[in-house]
Amino acid sequence: THLDESPVTGRIRLLVFSREKYRELAALTLEMHLEEFAESLLPDTHPLHQMVEQSVQLLVQRNKDIPQVSEVPWSVHVVESPQINAFVLPNGEVFMFTGMLEAVADTDQLMIVLGHEMAHAILEHSAEQASLSHVVDFLSLILVTAIWALFPGDFLALLGGWAKDKLTELMFNHPYSRKLETEADRVGLQLAAKACADVRTGPVFWQQMELADQLTGKPTSPEWLSTHPSHRNRSSQLDRLIPQALELRESCACPALSPPDPRAVFSETVRIMLTKEQFGGGLQRSHQLQPASDPTAPPPSQTVLTSPSTLVANHLIKSEAPVSASETDVASIVPAAVGETESQHGQQNTSQQGS
Repeated sequence: THLDESPVTGRIRLLVFSREKYRELAALTLEMHLEEFAESLLPDTHPLHQMVEQSVQLLVQRNKDIPQVSEVPWSVHVVESPQINAFVLPNGEVFMFTGMLEAVADTDQLMIVLGHEMAHAILEHSAEQASLSHVVDFLSLILVTAIWALFPGDFLALLGGWAKDKLTELMFNHPYSRKLETEADRVGLQLAAKACADVRTGPVFWQQMELADQLTGKPTSPEWLSTHPSHRNRSSQLDRLIPQALELRESCACPALSPPDPRAVFSETVRIMLTKEQFGGGLQRSHQLQPASDPTAPPPSQTVLTSPSTLVANHLIKSEAPVSASETDVASIVPAAVGETESQHGQQNTSQQGS
């Protein structure tokens, strides 16, 4: 019982909670977030809010053949915060942090990030993950109770409870969360492709994030300790999906993409930066959001932001000592040829709430 077919993917999963109940919970969660971010929400007239609003509406318009998209009243909230984060509640309430807007290089990457977050809501991942946790907690509680009954004692009860929580986290919750994140990456790329975004920028975004983490010395954890796949694994996964996404994009009568592949451009940019750093040269460039690839879309606001690639450049300019990542370490992030994949374990920056 309680088996359900996932929208878009057709995957069979367990849903203990009804959609109606979960949307009621989403409404309560929305009130909490609006109260929490009341003083940091950007007004609807702000250029960044309008840019996100236009991108969301374009995604909705081009994916209205999906009932879970067309039947939901999507709404946008932009939070002024340096946190690199974005999430979408099950009732279509989109929360975007300005830190994430500074992390994306252009509106094509923004639409891929939004597509990923909207995919979580469309696929009802929060209800699915809560259902799994509910069942696993119930079964593990029976096991712990049986152990405590055989070996009574407060110490064993505490130890058993702690072991139950850790094992449940590492064996069930984290792996399942990473599975859902990978599925949202795949479906989100499809949503962005149908909206005529340049899907080739998807892998580049996660390469930027990984490179920025290394150059800023941000500590990473093994992937098996994280709820999200590593930046490198996400980039590799998206890179494998690009040919299929380009075919889908072409089938939607989208305009042809320009010949320079963003993946090759990023690889060459990193090579040049490493060369300049090696010979003591400086590098400085401004970064500006560019319009998405769809010429029919409303023109997004041209707002100067700082992207991870600019962060990398600034790090190379300001650092008097050698960068924290060696040339070999940094070069290993970027594939030698477009389409080449590698694997690395790390922790993702974007902690997605409700996804």
